[in-house]
Amino acid sequence: MISKYDPFRKKILHHTANACLFPVCALHHVAVTTVEGIGNTKSRLHPAQERIAKSHGSQCGFCTPGIVMSMYTLLRNNPEPHMEDIEDAFQGNLCRCTGYRPILEGYRTFAKDMDCCGKVANGTGCCRSGKENTMNGGCCGGKANGPGCCMNGKEDSVTMTSSSLFNSSEFQPLDPTQEPIFPPELMTQSNKQQKQMCFKGERVMWIQPTTLNELVALKSQYPNAKLVVGNTEVGIEMRLKNFLYPVIIAPAWIPEMNAVQHTETGITIGAACTLKSVEEVMRKAVADLPPYKTEIFQAVLEQLRWFAGPQIRNVAAIGGNIMTASPISDLNPVLMASGSKLTLVSKEGKRTVTMDEKFFTGYRKTIVKPEEILLSVEIPYSKKGEYFSAFKQASRREDDIAIVTCGLRVLFQDGTSRVQEIKLSYGGMAPTTVLALKTCKELTGRDWNEKLLQDACRLLSAEMDLSPSAPGGMVDFRRTLTLSFFFKFYLTVLQKLSKSGTKTMCEPIPSNYISATELFHKDPIANAQLFQEVPKGQAVEDMVGRPLVHVSAAKQASGEAVYCDDIPHHENELYLTLVTSTKAHAKILSIDASEAQSVPGFVCFVSAKDVPGSNVTGIANDETVFAEDVVTCVGHIIGAVLADTQEHSRRAAKAVKIKYEELEPIVTIQEAIEKKSFFKDIKRINKGDVKKGFEESDHILEGEMYLGGQEHFYLETHCTLAVPKGEDGEMELFVSTQNPMKTQEFAANALGVPSNRVVVRVKRMGGGFGGKETRSTILTSVVAVAAFKTGRAVRCMLDRDEDMLVSGGRHPFLGRYKVGFMKNGKVKSLEVSYYSNGGNSVDLSHGVMDRALLHLDNSYNIPNVSSVGIVCKTNLPSNTAFRGFGGPQGMMIAECWMSDVARKCGLPPEEVRKLNLYREGDTTHFNQKLEGFTLRRCWDECLSSSGYHARKKLIEEFNKQNRWKKRGMSIIPTKFGISFTVPFLNQAGALLHVYTDGSVLLTHGGTEMGQGLHTKMIQVASRALGVPTSKIYISETSTNTVPNTSPTAASVSADINGMAVYNACQTILKRLEPIKQSNPKGSWEDWIKTAYESCVSLSATGFYRIPEVGYNFEKNEGKPFSYFSYGVACSEVEIDCLTGDHKNIRTDIVMDVGTSLNPAIDIGQIEGAFVQGIGLFTMEELRYSPEGNLYTRGPGMYKIPAFGDIPTEFNVSLLRDCPNSKAVYSSKAVGEPPLFLSASVFYAIKDAIYSARKDSGLTESFRLDSPATPERIRNACVDIFTKMCPSAEPGTFKPWCVRV
Repeated sequence: MISKYDPFRKKILHHTANACLFPVCALHHVAVTTVEGIGNTKSRLHPAQERIAKSHGSQCGFCTPGIVMSMYTLLRNNPEPHMEDIEDAFQGNLCRCTGYRPILEGYRTFAKDMDCCGKVANGTGCCRSGKENTMNGGCCGGKANGPGCCMNGKEDSVTMTSSSLFNSSEFQPLDPTQEPIFPPELMTQSNKQQKQMCFKGERVMWIQPTTLNELVALKSQYPNAKLVVGNTEVGIEMRLKNFLYPVIIAPAWIPEMNAVQHTETGITIGAACTLKSVEEVMRKAVADLPPYKTEIFQAVLEQLRWFAGPQIRNVAAIGGNIMTASPISDLNPVLMASGSKLTLVSKEGKRTVTMDEKFFTGYRKTIVKPEEILLSVEIPYSKKGEYFSAFKQASRREDDIAIVTCGLRVLFQDGTSRVQEIKLSYGGMAPTTVLALKTCKELTGRDWNEKLLQDACRLLSAEMDLSPSAPGGMVDFRRTLTLSFFFKFYLTVLQKLSKSGTKTMCEPIPSNYISATELFHKDPIANAQLFQEVPKGQAVEDMVGRPLVHVSAAKQASGEAVYCDDIPHHENELYLTLVTSTKAHAKILSIDASEAQSVPGFVCFVSAKDVPGSNVTGIANDETVFAEDVVTCVGHIIGAVLADTQEHSRRAAKAVKIKYEELEPIVTIQEAIEKKSFFKDIKRINKGDVKKGFEESDHILEGEMYLGGQEHFYLETHCTLAVPKGEDGEMELFVSTQNPMKTQEFAANALGVPSNRVVVRVKRMGGGFGGKETRSTILTSVVAVAAFKTGRAVRCMLDRDEDMLVSGGRHPFLGRYKVGFMKNGKVKSLEVSYYSNGGNSVDLSHGVMDRALLHLDNSYNIPNVSSVGIVCKTNLPSNTAFRGFGGPQGMMIAECWMSDVARKCGLPPEEVRKLNLYREGDTTHFNQKLEGFTLRRCWDECLSSSGYHARKKLIEEFNKQNRWKKRGMSIIPTKFGISFTVPFLNQAGALLHVYTDGSVLLTHGGTEMGQGLHTKMIQVASRALGVPTSKIYISETSTNTVPNTSPTAASVSADINGMAVYNACQTILKRLEPIKQSNPKGSWEDWIKTAYESCVSLSATGFYRIPEVGYNFEKNEGKPFSYFSYGVACSEVEIDCLTGDHKNIRTDIVMDVGTSLNPAIDIGQIEGAFVQGIGLFTMEELRYSPEGNLYTRGPGMYKIPAFGDIPTEFNVSLLRDCPNSKAVYSSKAVGEPPLFLSASVFYAIKDAIYSARKDSGLTESFRLDSPATPERIRNACVDIFTKMCPSAEPGTFKPWCVRV
């Protein structure tokens, strides 16, 4: 939180800011508060820290400090916020683990409009209907689940259901008087005359003038200097784009540039005013002035509502937004269409220019001269008879850059609907913001009617044309959006004209068109989480089955939790930066590091010749630590630079010059199929007689579906610290990895020492999701080699763009299918081929394909199956494990043909799905018998709790009444096999030490990445030993305590490590048995003391392996999985047929997790996986150039779900009374199985698109590939506008990006 006294407004301002962008030089006269400064676990936590921890809103914890500070800042500005304020405060925060629900749920307790409990307030049975609402929000606001709470559920004879994962009555109240005061000396400083300041660094000079004259003189002296207020553009350019600006001038203190004046014609805003202050000015104007004068201000507010996040809006200046001249600026089209005036100043004097078609002269260029400064911008009042709209479409609603943005203005002749003046300005359609001049000219003087609309669209489609190779891609979508936006504007103006009583010659708006004019709004979130309470009589200290808070949550919320890069620096430690290939396939001709040597602090360059052991590495020994002669992907590691600081090593790495001889790359699955570039070991699963099945079928359908890949986007990127011990080749590696064993093995191999010389230690990870199962080793081995070469500690934490470039992600899949079925929808026969894009090495691609083939049935009984899985070898970074491990891809293609089957039969999809579901005792296509098959129970419970049939009727009604907004709903099951498909990995070890004071130190083979594994292991040990959880501690996972550990993956870690821990506990208990018998009334401490004095060992190992798993693909026999986890989700969405936007209205999930070890953690896993799946199936798109270069290298272009993307109503219920005999304490695996349930969102979108297509006269099946981005949704909703923007013929142009 940044706090400063504003001398212009005479008040203290608190705001959030991005620490990575905020320049230290700009902190003069500013107070900074970090998460450590507001509370800690040693004294006391601040309520903002306590509530996120206790409401289970912190899993891996890496994002938690940022979220805490967003909330804290909001509370400093407004101790009693509304729920909407809280949701808005988080627009610039991301979390990859939780699915956001528990964060909002915990922080909802601060809201003064805190709702009942999420069971849509005041519905039937709501605790607030009819009763005076006691306390600040009734049920869950008060003592949740006290007697008589509406959410206690019915008291069953067997089980009690609870919905309370935390008790908010335990939270300490917020006391605003206890916050630290603003430093008084900063208040007094602001009254003194400010002096010009100058800071000089190695390469950059920062000057902060205090008067306009000083600024003008400086700009005349340094015409190429950048003016910086928020550093939100220049900071990115210098950090990520390798730009260097030797002189930076900061005009933030200059009074004229911060002034706001109301003039006769509009409001003049100083160019250094932040977007946040512009928003406040506009909001006040809209409230105070008559509506006809504020049309433009309302459009500015609408654009600012979705402009980046609060951290950016708080510091970024309106002048910066204009002068950056971005072609996709959200505000420039509004300023251009409104004819805003800009005042420019230089030594020559002042001049005023209008922002019109001449202002932008080229890509990021304007008519402003180098020595001129933008002083202010005047946004005009609108006139009577003038109407204005602004629209923006992005990949994600919150905190995203625009794909297309626009400002549209029309002025009518007095009292008529005849156009006197019209301005249509677009961003995202050219290298600059443009005006549609020809179209505007043609429309002037015309009446506002249907004919004008048709002509405008025809003219716009010609004038707003784009080359099919245009940068940014999405050409058809962008062209269509220009028309869709104009159509929305046309309808909005018609509506306003009829309200104003203007006599128009045209028809009134059809009632089913009205919703097209509604601006986006989101209802406050509502939710319920239901789980089975522990049985009556369970001991209070027995925590198994209770919603115990994650053991590190409080440390994570206070910033005390130590991640790999938080480990204090060693003396003489060096920093490493990778040098990677810029070509997808090429021979290396030469590497020249001479220029790097001149960078200050440079120590050495490391490459293949420095590897003391073997340069060969990888799961299949088909990779190298450093590329030697050939590179096989962009991002292939060629070498690394070592220097004294991160900044110096980055600079030196950029100075290394590499010459290549390019070779032909293979980038896409399609190219690999054409060139037969496959990894050997093609797997097949066949069952029954497919040919006969097709002959017996009434119908046969063929089709294909493509699924894009996904970036893991763990919040903590790959990180390693290597510390050489100086003797016998010993080395200690602190690594953010899910796989200590392979990290140890690969590093030892590269160093040429046995594994017993290398210790790998993992405290915790800031997320993993499979991305740190094997790919973390590519960095660790490099860092280990560098530490060996220099004999000094070496550290490296990758930047996000490096991490996304080098480490691979989820495998893109292409599925081709042929399915035979009966008239009633019963599937008889299936032939399917799966192709995955494996990248440049095998890694885990075969395992991923195996699981895809084993899940090709999803949950459906198919008597005859013929399937093949082929891994394509391409010139992309090797793809790897990712939550679900091929399962989601296999099941998604199954649901694709299943929805086609239902469509062809003309039957409701839920009936066809239910008809084909397995039953208890059936055998799968891989000949495993299904036992304890609870899926049908989940299905029936989900249908009933979601009110599926009643809501389906409401959706049909909604779709009849709305032409341009459509709703859809879908219910999808999942069956997920639990076990590693490589049998020998299904083993785990544990080590238990009991100390003489009775405290227990526990270690096991699993790593903690936010999934709560350590918490569950403590619960297991606590029950097994019969001691409270407070006595048990897990410090870390390390190769010198538990050797040869399997990776923490495949969802089985709690199962196998839990049993190993249990077995270790049993060994200790067995030794204590005689002591207990001789002193039955003694305490745990007494027994331990006696044991020690009797020379009884208080240390034990535990070991466990899953029995009887192993499968043979050739013979199609054996048992690949120990058991299955089941679940069903029903989701409802609404799409905007004109823009492709969608919102997730409601999701209901019923999941079988056996007898939950910890319902809070399990529900957190379900919600987190589901929201990650929403990303996979509807938002996240990796985009590559035809040459194999990744464009989406960071959060700027790659969009994961944000707070606003989760279902507005989100209900999760754990199936009751379904113990699982195959795992510890009757529990079940929960990490991966729920992810696929988000396919219900994808098929709900597809259902809504069917309704839109039906209105256009199209009823046949259509292909929708994943993810269902706004582009794919809009292009699938075929209508008059899409037909005006026909696609270019493939093959006639080179596309900007390709589908890999």
